[in-house]
Amino acid sequence: MNDTILQSIRDTIQNDIGKRGLRADPFANLVNAYPDDFQHACETIALHPKPALCIVTGFFIPTATPPAGETDGPLGALFLARALVPLGIPVVLATDAFCVRAFETGLAECGLRDRVPIVTLPTFTDAATMSDADYANHVLGEMSITHRIAIERVGPNHDGRCLTMRGRDITDRMSPAQRIFKPGGIVTIGIGDGGNEIGMGKIAPEIIARNIANGDAIACRTATDHLIVTGVSNWGGYALAAGIAHLRRVSLAGELFDPDRERAILERMVAAGPLVDGVTGQPSATVDGLTWEQYADVLVRIGFLAKAEGPFGNNGH
Repeated sequence: MNDTILQSIRDTIQNDIGKRGLRADPFANLVNAYPDDFQHACETIALHPKPALCIVTGFFIPTATPPAGETDGPLGALFLARALVPLGIPVVLATDAFCVRAFETGLAECGLRDRVPIVTLPTFTDAATMSDADYANHVLGEMSITHRIAIERVGPNHDGRCLTMRGRDITDRMSPAQRIFKPGGIVTIGIGDGGNEIGMGKIAPEIIARNIANGDAIACRTATDHLIVTGVSNWGGYALAAGIAHLRRVSLAGELFDPDRERAILERMVAAGPLVDGVTGQPSATVDGLTWEQYADVLVRIGFLAKAEGPFGNNGH
């Protein structure tokens, strides 16, 4: 990596704030496995003449009250849409039925409901009767997608099962979205923070096992072309949008990096979904058990690095 701004953005999001063990082994870990992938992911979108993104997210938390999708993932996916659609980059959001209402509410809150399609993924049972081609056609249809992005999206382990960080099997609650992340043709990008997400299959399973608690059981075997490892998956969405804008030499709106605005959007998504904090299991406007100040500090810092326009970017100071 030779772009210092992109390096700073990447380093900002790789704080293992949840102490999951992203770099438990200082020599071989999730963070240093593919250190240039963040820049490559940004470049492949920013330098493409007509990029069009399909972003897949949604992670079911079976132990939550009530069982629901988590706040990590959808908020980052929505941020990418909010940042990139105004730049002329089409975005399609794909998720399971348990996240659709949250997305509808979030998009409406941001004035994007008519500009960003939402695709409801087939259920696990329905997908079982589909070929890979039929599944991909259901998700993508006639859309000319150039990039498929998975953000905080669980993927299958060595036994073909999808497990939470605590080892709970949620395979039958998740659409098998890994089917559209097979190699060849369309560029794929994975964003994750725990080792069990789509994209993490790019890292040798023994490295995940060595660094992540229960990693030998939960490690996802689905690889992507580019992998963004981050302390919180939403942060990866923030960083990717900022990196694309940086490479295109455009400024993102400072409103994107306003932590109060981000929290207000999340509050509406949580209430509508519902969505829950993946760590506490509660329907609260928090992410991964962090205080809002801990979580949003990274959003503000990325805004400074991205030179966003307005009070939360360098241009406003």
